[in-house]
Amino acid sequence: MAVIGLDPGSAITGYGILDESADHSLKVIAYGVLRTEAGEPLAARLQSLYGQLNEILVLHRPESGAVENLFFQRNVRTALAVGQARGVLLLALAQAGIPAAEYNPMEVKQAVAGYGKADKPQMQQMVKMLLGLKDIPRPDDAADALAIAICHIHSRRFNSLKG
Repeated sequence: MAVIGLDPGSAITGYGILDESADHSLKVIAYGVLRTEAGEPLAARLQSLYGQLNEILVLHRPESGAVENLFFQRNVRTALAVGQARGVLLLALAQAGIPAAEYNPMEVKQAVAGYGKADKPQMQQMVKMLLGLKDIPRPDDAADALAIAICHIHSRRFNSLKG
Protein backbone atom coordinates (compact mmCIF):
# COMPACT_ATOMS: atom_id res chain seq x y z
CA MET A 1 0.00 0.00 0.00
CA ALA A 2 1.40 3.39 -1.02
CA VAL A 3 1.45 6.06 1.69
CA ILE A 4 2.34 9.74 1.36
CA GLY A 5 3.80 11.67 4.27
CA LEU A 6 3.69 15.46 4.22
CA ASP A 7 5.75 17.95 6.24
CA PRO A 8 3.86 21.23 5.74
CA GLY A 9 5.30 24.66 5.16
CA SER A 10 4.22 27.67 3.13
CA ALA A 11 7.64 28.06 1.46
CA ILE A 12 8.79 24.42 1.41
CA THR A 13 6.63 21.35 1.97
CA GLY A 14 8.33 17.98 2.15
CA TYR A 15 6.73 14.88 0.69
CA GLY A 16 7.69 11.24 0.88
CA ILE A 17 5.89 8.28 -0.65
CA LEU A 18 6.50 4.76 0.59
CA ASP A 19 5.12 1.39 -0.39
CA GLU A 20 4.60 -1.26 2.26
CA SER A 21 4.95 -4.78 0.91
CA ALA A 22 3.02 -7.81 2.18
CA ASP A 23 6.10 -8.76 4.24
CA HIS A 24 5.96 -5.25 5.85
CA SER A 25 9.16 -4.10 4.18
CA LEU A 26 9.21 -0.46 3.07
CA LYS A 27 10.23 0.77 -0.36
CA VAL A 28 10.75 4.40 -1.32
CA ILE A 29 8.63 5.40 -4.28
CA ALA A 30 9.48 9.11 -4.33
CA TYR A 31 10.44 12.01 -2.13
CA GLY A 32 11.23 15.67 -2.49
CA VAL A 33 9.86 19.11 -1.77
CA LEU A 34 7.15 21.37 -3.08
CA ARG A 35 8.39 24.97 -3.23
CA THR A 36 6.50 28.22 -3.50
CA GLU A 37 7.84 31.56 -4.64
CA ALA A 38 9.08 33.93 -1.94
CA GLY A 39 7.42 37.31 -2.17
CA GLU A 40 4.24 35.94 -3.74
CA PRO A 41 0.99 36.68 -1.93
CA LEU A 42 -0.02 33.90 0.47
CA ALA A 43 -3.07 32.99 -1.63
CA ALA A 44 -0.85 32.40 -4.69
CA ARG A 45 1.58 30.31 -2.62
CA LEU A 46 -1.25 28.15 -1.27
CA GLN A 47 -2.67 27.72 -4.77
CA SER A 48 0.77 26.65 -6.03
CA LEU A 49 1.16 24.20 -3.16
CA TYR A 50 -2.26 22.72 -3.92
CA GLY A 51 -1.47 22.31 -7.63
CA GLN A 52 1.94 20.75 -7.02
CA LEU A 53 0.54 18.26 -4.51
CA ASN A 54 -2.26 17.30 -6.88
CA GLU A 55 0.32 16.51 -9.57
CA ILE A 56 2.16 14.23 -7.12
CA LEU A 57 -1.09 12.52 -6.10
CA VAL A 58 -2.10 11.87 -9.72
CA LEU A 59 1.37 10.60 -10.60
CA HIS A 60 1.86 8.22 -7.64
CA ARG A 61 -1.71 7.47 -6.49
CA PRO A 62 -1.08 6.90 -2.78
CA GLU A 63 -3.86 5.08 -0.95
CA SER A 64 -3.31 6.78 2.41
CA GLY A 65 -1.69 9.94 3.71
CA ALA A 66 -0.31 11.56 6.83
CA VAL A 67 0.33 15.21 7.62
CA GLU A 68 2.38 16.53 10.51
CA ASN A 69 0.37 18.51 13.04
CA LEU A 70 1.40 21.99 13.97
CA PHE A 71 2.83 21.38 17.41
CA PHE A 72 4.39 24.61 18.60
CA GLN A 73 5.61 27.75 16.91
CA ARG A 74 7.19 30.75 18.58
CA ASN A 75 6.41 32.99 15.65
CA VAL A 76 2.64 33.51 15.29
CA ARG A 77 2.95 34.58 11.64
CA THR A 78 4.84 31.38 10.80
CA ALA A 79 2.33 29.28 12.72
CA LEU A 80 -0.56 30.79 10.78
CA ALA A 81 1.14 30.26 7.41
CA VAL A 82 2.03 26.64 8.25
CA GLY A 83 -1.52 26.07 9.50
CA GLN A 84 -2.91 27.38 6.23
CA ALA A 85 -0.53 25.15 4.27
CA ARG A 86 -1.68 22.16 6.36
CA GLY A 87 -5.26 22.98 5.46
CA VAL A 88 -4.43 23.02 1.76
CA LEU A 89 -2.64 19.65 2.03
CA LEU A 90 -5.55 18.09 3.91
CA LEU A 91 -8.01 19.50 1.36
CA ALA A 92 -6.02 18.10 -1.57
CA LEU A 93 -5.89 14.66 0.06
CA ALA A 94 -9.62 14.74 0.86
CA GLN A 95 -10.56 15.82 -2.66
CA ALA A 96 -8.44 12.98 -4.06
CA GLY A 97 -10.31 10.53 -1.81
CA ILE A 98 -7.18 9.73 0.18
CA PRO A 99 -7.78 9.17 3.90
CA ALA A 100 -5.38 11.24 5.98
CA ALA A 101 -4.05 10.94 9.51
CA GLU A 102 -2.30 13.63 11.52
CA TYR A 103 0.66 13.14 13.85
CA ASN A 104 2.50 15.55 16.10
CA PRO A 105 6.32 15.68 15.98
CA MET A 106 6.70 13.68 19.20
CA GLU A 107 4.56 10.85 17.81
CA VAL A 108 6.66 10.77 14.64
CA LYS A 109 9.91 10.68 16.64
CA GLN A 110 8.56 7.91 18.89
CA ALA A 111 7.45 5.78 15.92
CA VAL A 112 10.65 6.21 13.93
CA ALA A 113 13.42 6.50 16.53
CA GLY A 114 11.73 4.96 19.55
CA TYR A 115 12.30 8.17 21.50
CA GLY A 116 9.90 11.12 21.45
CA LYS A 117 12.68 13.67 21.92
CA ALA A 118 15.05 12.38 19.22
CA ASP A 119 16.98 15.15 17.48
CA LYS A 120 17.06 15.78 13.74
CA PRO A 121 20.32 13.87 13.05
CA GLN A 122 19.00 10.82 14.95
CA MET A 123 15.76 10.93 12.96
CA GLN A 124 17.58 11.28 9.66
CA GLN A 125 19.82 8.29 10.45
CA MET A 126 16.78 6.19 11.39
CA VAL A 127 14.96 7.13 8.18
CA LYS A 128 18.06 6.15 6.20
CA MET A 129 18.39 2.85 8.06
CA LEU A 130 14.70 1.88 8.06
CA LEU A 131 14.42 2.54 4.32
CA GLY A 132 17.77 0.95 3.41
CA LEU A 133 19.06 4.11 1.74
CA LYS A 134 22.70 4.84 0.93
CA ASP A 135 22.41 8.46 2.02
CA ILE A 136 20.20 10.59 4.23
CA PRO A 137 17.38 12.02 2.10
CA ARG A 138 17.83 15.71 1.29
CA PRO A 139 16.59 18.29 1.84
CA ASP A 140 15.61 17.92 5.50
CA ASP A 141 11.94 18.53 4.70
CA ALA A 142 11.89 15.43 2.48
CA ALA A 143 13.51 13.31 5.21
CA ASP A 144 10.91 14.63 7.67
CA ALA A 145 8.09 13.70 5.27
CA LEU A 146 9.48 10.16 4.91
CA ALA A 147 9.54 9.93 8.72
CA ILE A 148 5.87 10.96 8.80
CA ALA A 149 5.03 8.23 6.26
CA ILE A 150 6.96 5.66 8.34
CA CYS A 151 5.07 6.79 11.44
CA HIS A 152 1.76 6.38 9.64
CA ILE A 153 2.61 2.89 8.42
CA HIS A 154 3.80 1.78 11.87
CA SER A 155 0.77 3.36 13.58
CA ARG A 156 -1.66 1.77 11.15
CA ARG A 157 0.01 -1.63 11.62
CA PHE A 158 -0.07 -1.26 15.43
CA ASN A 159 -3.73 -0.21 15.41
CA SER A 160 -4.67 -3.19 13.25
CA LEU A 161 -3.05 -5.51 15.81
CA LYS A 162 -5.01 -3.92 18.66
CA GLY A 163 -8.07 -4.80 16.68
